[in-house]
Amino acid sequence: PVILNHRGLCSSNKRAANYTTIGDTSWETLDAANCKYLLNFGSNFFETHQGGLPLLKRFVEGKRKGLKLVTFDTRLSNTAGKSDEWFAPFPSSEGAIALAMANVIVEKKLYDKEFIDEWCNTSLEDIKEFVKPYTPKYASEVSGLSEDDIRRVAIEFASAAPACAAFTNRGSQAHQNGLNNDRAVVILNAIVGSIGKKGGYAFGGSKSKKDFPMPKPVPAKPKFTTDLEDPRLYPLSNKWQKMRVSQLAFDKLKNKEQQIDVYISYTISAPQTWPEGPSVTVDVLKDENVIPFHACSDVVYSEMAHYADIILPDATYFERYTIEGRNAYELIPYFALRQPAIQPPYECENLADTLIKIAQRLGEPVSKYFAFDSYEEFIKLRLSTLPKRDGLSGFEYMKKHGVWVEEKEKNYEPYDKVLSKKQLEGSFVKDGIIYVEKKGKRKAIGIMKDGVPRKGLKTPSRKFEIYSSVIEDTARSLNIKDDGFPHFEMPKSLKEIKEDELVLTTFKWNVHTQARTTSQKYLTEIVHDNPVWINSQTAKKLNIKNGDYMEITTYRPKSGFRASETDEVVGTMSVKAHVTQGIHPQVIAMSNSLGMNFGGRIAKGTNGDKENMPAFSKDDDLELDGNIWWDKKFGGAGNGFNPNHIIPINPAPMVGMQAWNDTVCRVRKV
Repeated sequence: PVILNHRGLCSSNKRAANYTTIGDTSWETLDAANCKYLLNFGSNFFETHQGGLPLLKRFVEGKRKGLKLVTFDTRLSNTAGKSDEWFAPFPSSEGAIALAMANVIVEKKLYDKEFIDEWCNTSLEDIKEFVKPYTPKYASEVSGLSEDDIRRVAIEFASAAPACAAFTNRGSQAHQNGLNNDRAVVILNAIVGSIGKKGGYAFGGSKSKKDFPMPKPVPAKPKFTTDLEDPRLYPLSNKWQKMRVSQLAFDKLKNKEQQIDVYISYTISAPQTWPEGPSVTVDVLKDENVIPFHACSDVVYSEMAHYADIILPDATYFERYTIEGRNAYELIPYFALRQPAIQPPYECENLADTLIKIAQRLGEPVSKYFAFDSYEEFIKLRLSTLPKRDGLSGFEYMKKHGVWVEEKEKNYEPYDKVLSKKQLEGSFVKDGIIYVEKKGKRKAIGIMKDGVPRKGLKTPSRKFEIYSSVIEDTARSLNIKDDGFPHFEMPKSLKEIKEDELVLTTFKWNVHTQARTTSQKYLTEIVHDNPVWINSQTAKKLNIKNGDYMEITTYRPKSGFRASETDEVVGTMSVKAHVTQGIHPQVIAMSNSLGMNFGGRIAKGTNGDKENMPAFSKDDDLELDGNIWWDKKFGGAGNGFNPNHIIPINPAPMVGMQAWNDTVCRVRKV
């Protein structure tokens, strides 16, 4: 059994940066409501962000109190447009900017010496030595920003401490150097002492699903793994929560490096959303010798469903149970129960219910682990350990109220919490670290500080790690030279970019997921076209005007997976131009989610009569014949373009995060 997920396409560099600095495996939980200064490196949280609405709500609260937002993004996103200041750095230079700011903060003595001395694993002198080469002049040359702006913003940020936070997202992390970019940004918070502080770079507080034990008996974990699931070249991808490098899966299958007998896909559309999805992924899905049997669970007729042997019509989020426990932006542990508003129509069914039925049909020994009739019963059993509230059991309370909030104070400075006697039972201290032994394995639970046992951070040193032994050890295992500090190094393709080359980047809209929403008429009326953003100066040089078609040709990266020094072409496509000043002159940007080949008339942007098939109900929307006004036959814009056709598979070193924003290309007017 091999389980793959999408985090190598989404957030694994960001998570790895947090893991190797604060020991947390999720995203930061900014205390935006109490923050005075936010440094945003590549996050478009006004539109697309994990927990975006809770963060945005608290950002508005902070804004009313005078919060300043400074955004670094190659494109004028909606977040950048609503920021107090927007800077457009050259792609992947965010780490250099952050390190230069650290250099200024150290030089001006605006650091928090107490936090560094007590809670960092690196001395102030070592920090000074590390950031010394990263001057504002150096960062200016790399990024294209002015030295004065880098200095000024660094001083403003540090002056707001501890109520300040520097954070990241896809703009900084979706590069080959994304891990160190994000580590450099997170380190800014440690130097000024905002880690875990009110208004600062907070973390933790979410309700762990470990509090809802699985119904017994619980199946044993598999005692083996494969390179498909545990890629040897990217050991950090699986260091904490099994974050697989799934963009490599279809390539490995195509090249017979791995093999599978049965493939179950669940609400993903790899042909649409994977790099080289329309080519490599489609080749694999169409080949019966590579994937003998493919069962696809989805809520729409997706590109994935089109190539499946059997479609399992899934329930939408309105029609199923889910335990939700995202970042707690109130910094108090909570979880929510999503429950059906209506029953699924026809033969649609939550995949979890389908899996229970499959397990029971398989019989012993599998069926003994699924001794419940439905996913609703499974959820009920998991919530049965909750204490009664208002005289109600856990499940009944959650059905009535929807949300469970712990009766705790806000989770500020979690590392400074004193461990209780119960937590210390069976513990021992070695080199100042507090350990317990479980099943023959030693596990760190805290740190001795001034003779008091405290929780510390969840890193090997139980401190904030500017130097990371995890990074150094992982690099050594791969014969990569790395001293464990987050040095800045530009990806080779971008470092050697030629004058006639540009960098192709991608972004998301607030109304579409990657591949499940274009068949929704109201959303696709809002966004159905995605011309390529190109800077007005660049367009003028190429004689490209707004609305012209331009041909984009992309190339393999010069380092990493399938590297090429010979300008090996990945693909070519013609796309309409959106000429604007709101993008870096050497960057073009294209949104994803559109350009469907399948998925019905709305997704394809084509009018027509409903098919004479049982699958089409008598209530079929009559507007679909004549009122899809973006149909090209009617002079409309069409259904957009899929950029992944020309974006190469490009996993970042050690972690495997897809380097979406490192794609070098050439452009010409068609």
